[in-house]
Amino acid sequence: MSHEKHGSSVRNKLRISVRLVAFVAAVTFAAGLLVVPSATAASKVKVGLAYDIGGRGDKSFNDSAAAGLDAAVKKFGVTAKEVTVTFGSDSERETKLRFLASNGYNPIIAIGYLYREPLKKVATDYPNVQFGIVDDASVDLLNVTSIIFSGAQGSYLVGVVAALASKSGKIGFIGGVHVALIQEFEAGFVAGAKATKKTVSVDVRYISEPPDVSGFNDPARGKVIANSMIDAGIDVIYSAAGGSAAGNFAAAAGASARGKKVWTIGVDSDQYLTASDAQKKNMLTSMLKRVDRAVYDVISAAVAGSSVNDVLDPVAGIYGRNYDLSIGGVGVSYSGGYITKFKKQIDAATKAIISGKIKVPTKP
Repeated sequence: MSHEKHGSSVRNKLRISVRLVAFVAAVTFAAGLLVVPSATAASKVKVGLAYDIGGRGDKSFNDSAAAGLDAAVKKFGVTAKEVTVTFGSDSERETKLRFLASNGYNPIIAIGYLYREPLKKVATDYPNVQFGIVDDASVDLLNVTSIIFSGAQGSYLVGVVAALASKSGKIGFIGGVHVALIQEFEAGFVAGAKATKKTVSVDVRYISEPPDVSGFNDPARGKVIANSMIDAGIDVIYSAAGGSAAGNFAAAAGASARGKKVWTIGVDSDQYLTASDAQKKNMLTSMLKRVDRAVYDVISAAVAGSSVNDVLDPVAGIYGRNYDLSIGGVGVSYSGGYITKFKKQIDAATKAIISGKIKVPTKP
């Protein structure tokens, strides 16, 4: 490291100690749980959670965040306020965040990269409030914690599973919106499948193109794409599309009712747990993105008087934590028992990724 870069790193660390005060201490991470603080300290914490479109009840990304909030409220007895955007504009997101900040909520956790620009404005105006943003590491403000996940690593594992489970040798990927974040899921999935079976083919489709983000909450269009894949002989479909994944699950259930077995792979939360009985019969696994753990960690850290910062990029002043396979931040679900027979291969791939033997691509 050059002296210039080293000096910049030191200066940024000093800036953190001045600006964040109580939030600068690194939090010890152990199995996703932190030291339990006193009831008195917890009672003073007011948590604000800002969901994106779909909110609590989407059975995916937002619901995973909600589960983390529920666990923290139950454990610590903190006060919590949840807000959800309806139309999804930046101005609406900014209004939601300002409402929480002006009413004394601290920390405030924004669920999703679409909060990036609104968060920059609000966090700048409220420097004494600690914010967290999921799926973004570009907000270079010292009172913002970046919470990112290695979606590529988790997707690699379900790619392994898809290749092993497919009888036709044809598998599919449905992305919600064609953005870099979801392309990371695509890249990992394709790499895992191809590494397992070179002859497997992967059909990749996206529901919407930016700036249109409706692909994260459009089950009808998700179903149309899934049905077209099924008609083409694809028998395993992984959807990284938020609420739109419901369309994939419905299409697979319909195909199975006609005597055509099609497996689905969920994302973010364990979607087997919220699927209908008909859908559970086709729910091969889910790529677990532990947003619940991250939300819980941020709240627990706030109660303890610190922040969840493992220092992503001290030179740029961006601080946060990367939830990857090494700390159980991503993984696969064994609910239903369908992939138990593949556990040896999954464990081998997990070990190789953590050790660095397998380098998982993050771009298609």
